[in-house]
Amino acid sequence: MIWVVGFVVVGIVLAIAAALVFREAARLSEDPPDAVFDPDDALGWVVDHLDDLAASTLTEADVKRIIDAQMEFFRQRGVSHDGTRTPPTVPLLLAPEETIAYIVDLCAETGESYIPEQVEAVMNCQLGYLRFIGAIGRAVDEDPGSQPVTES
Repeated sequence: MIWVVGFVVVGIVLAIAAALVFREAARLSEDPPDAVFDPDDALGWVVDHLDDLAASTLTEADVKRIIDAQMEFFRQRGVSHDGTRTPPTVPLLLAPEETIAYIVDLCAETGESYIPEQVEAVMNCQLGYLRFIGAIGRAVDEDPGSQPVTES
């Protein structure tokens, strides 16, 4: 008799736990949590995923400097914020050439010179990290629902 009561109690506990897990999973699938950018994690990820050519010409301090400059560019353009404002109602578009030029110029002002190819390699890797953590979506031209415009 005591075994039956024990199995019933364990079964009830497991059923409640399963219900809570499924409820939370459903909630997270409908409204996923905001992505949180961790500068140290980003630096490690970018250094680990940087292509060999760029990695051979940049130190970890160089990569950090370029990432910091990119984050400053994002802050100035209103792309990144501390969560206290409402998100924009229209997609934010950034031209890679503008970002690269800003980073090259900003770093040159502080005495560090980089060529655009180095900055582009770090920037692309950084964007890969932001996609990885869910902070940005796919590029506009990658929209699977868009149809190519044809002239008649």
